[in-house]
Amino acid sequence: MCLYSDRSASKNQARVDLGLYLSVLSAKLRDSKKNWFGPSPYVEVCVDGQSKKTEKCTNTHSPKWKQSLTVIVTPFSKLIFRVWSHQTLKSDILLGTATLEVSETLKANNLKICEVVRTLQLSSERERSEMVGDLSVCLDGLQVDPETFSDIFSFCFLVNMCSWEQRVDQNGRVYYVDHIEKRTTWERPEPLPPGWERRLDPMGRVYYVDHINRTTTWQRPTDESVRNYEEWQNQRSQLQGAMQRFNQRFIYGEQLAPTANKEFDPLGPLPPGWGESPSTQWEDPRTQGLLNEKPLPEGWEMRFTVDGIPYFVDHSRRTTTYIDPRTGKSSLENGPQITYVRDFKAKVHYFRFWCQQLAMPQHIKIHVSRKTLFEDSFQQIMSCHPQDLRRRLWIIFPGEEGLDYGGVAREWFFLLSHEVLNPMYCLFEYAGKDNYCLQINPASFINPDHLKYFKFIGRFIAMALFHGKFIDTGFSLPFYKRILNKPLALKDLESIDPEFYNSLIWIKDNNIEECGLEMFFSVDKEILGEVTTHELKPDGGNIQVTEENKEEYIRLVAEWRLSRGVEEQTQAFLEGFNEVLPQQYLQYFDAKELEVMLCGMQEIDLGDWQRSTIYRHYARSSKQIVWFWQFVKEIDNEKRMRLLQFVTSTCRLPVGGFADLMGSNGPQKFCVEKVGKENWLPRSHTCFNRLDLPPYKSYEQLKEKLLFAIEETEGFGQE
Repeated sequence: MCLYSDRSASKNQARVDLGLYLSVLSAKLRDSKKNWFGPSPYVEVCVDGQSKKTEKCTNTHSPKWKQSLTVIVTPFSKLIFRVWSHQTLKSDILLGTATLEVSETLKANNLKICEVVRTLQLSSERERSEMVGDLSVCLDGLQVDPETFSDIFSFCFLVNMCSWEQRVDQNGRVYYVDHIEKRTTWERPEPLPPGWERRLDPMGRVYYVDHINRTTTWQRPTDESVRNYEEWQNQRSQLQGAMQRFNQRFIYGEQLAPTANKEFDPLGPLPPGWGESPSTQWEDPRTQGLLNEKPLPEGWEMRFTVDGIPYFVDHSRRTTTYIDPRTGKSSLENGPQITYVRDFKAKVHYFRFWCQQLAMPQHIKIHVSRKTLFEDSFQQIMSCHPQDLRRRLWIIFPGEEGLDYGGVAREWFFLLSHEVLNPMYCLFEYAGKDNYCLQINPASFINPDHLKYFKFIGRFIAMALFHGKFIDTGFSLPFYKRILNKPLALKDLESIDPEFYNSLIWIKDNNIEECGLEMFFSVDKEILGEVTTHELKPDGGNIQVTEENKEEYIRLVAEWRLSRGVEEQTQAFLEGFNEVLPQQYLQYFDAKELEVMLCGMQEIDLGDWQRSTIYRHYARSSKQIVWFWQFVKEIDNEKRMRLLQFVTSTCRLPVGGFADLMGSNGPQKFCVEKVGKENWLPRSHTCFNRLDLPPYKSYEQLKEKLLFAIEETEGFGQE
């Protein structure tokens, strides 16, 4: 039980939230002869907007549940108990209600509730004075200390530490006893961060409650993990720059080495900060991405085979050939003479064709709440047959008017990916301190159901690829290679752990015997603070690394670092992935291309945005349109992403940029339409990538309304 205060409350009634353990024991209901078999009662407990239910008992007037529930209350909360009778073919019947004041119970028990059993009178909903039975409940685990009431977080610290005891063994050594988990340790236990509490579930498993954010986790929180969580909450702005750097590494592939003629270079000097080195072979930054090809003659078209080899169609003669009509050379002789992006587009078109062949008819409805997005999505996706997930998706957020013609599904993929890949769940972790890509956390086993979750995430990622939707953040390149079933190499280490990679390269390039290094075929690994030794080969701890066997050592240690003992988790992920999208359908892609397909491109080209935008009831020269583009140019990249997400439900762009934006019926360009009056807020139609922009009278008014719309609006059907 942990308390925290709401500083905005009045001094007389400072808001304090407490965890209350509640056991619904039994009830005695009045015998009604209207129902021959007796009711099938269950209890609903409501308090401060929370609602929790017990299991039902079948055909009885004396139900016995003995079911434990946990609710968050304040000293001024009122518990409302409703006893319902479950009906199979019609709505459930309310049998009776009862209320319980927390403050009265606290006063009657000296501000401490410990296994307090209360019998409540159930009254009829229609006639309050009519008693319909009794309900027995047990309250536990609630205490308010008047002396520490003013300092809530100090109280939290005392509660967190009260389960530990310091002892001294017969040799005078100090050790510590955890009475909840019934274990001992030599290390002094550190208190939980402010606002956290440790609890046990009905199966005796330890979990932790964050009363500030009202979340739970299996992983013991530390000050560092809480800071990481806060960084994760703010990651959308941080990831913009990081993902831009990642995009730069794969949008344009590796090309020939820079020119060796340094005396005369027709391209002129390199940009500031650039230099030439014989050890690198990146494309010249001055010509990066430029297409150096003449237009085809009239009536000709260039297409691509499955392997990305270009061929040419002569529509006037209705013939095809591998001979380029501009050069007279065959594309078969010199291989694919196309840029990376053009080749990638051909692969994407081929992949989308096969997804259409695998698609199932009709649609599948998925009902999810924004407050419980992770849990609702997990239950519904895992309860579906995998092939049903290939049907057209129809996402429903209860209480919102939006109809899903593609836009709602895009937002669902974006929001859910932000949840399932949250490192706080201990399923994934950042690849490095400065690397925001994700990899499987080897400590995920702390969650006993972690393999089920990895299977669910595998299905979810496959669905994103199959339906052509983007996720919020990406994985490490070695993880993409595992999805593609491609072998990992030593070079793959550089993207996730450059220091470890450089140390292995140093071992490879130097004589370790002359340097006096003593290494063995074993490595130390640390998981949750526990250091263990892993042998790279049988009896590796006794086999020394020498110049003769160091190549084998480098290979084995690289394989270990890339896998890190997550084979079971990876297998569960791939099992769920293959159920929806078999891996062979991705065989033509490499890891970098797969990352683009899953995460889209981050860099926004304002020129491309303007060229690919259409207008309705506005002209390109309309003052509101001129103001709109002035606003887009002035705001930073993060707000541009929010504007794009406001209109299209995603801040990711397809491979072809704005020209390839998709709507509910196929390609749909970004559209600005004149709708409404000048005092209206802008509205969006995400299924059609359309922004309704009222005819504002000034630039300041347009800026104010647009900023409010993109920063304050959430959900569908909002005015």
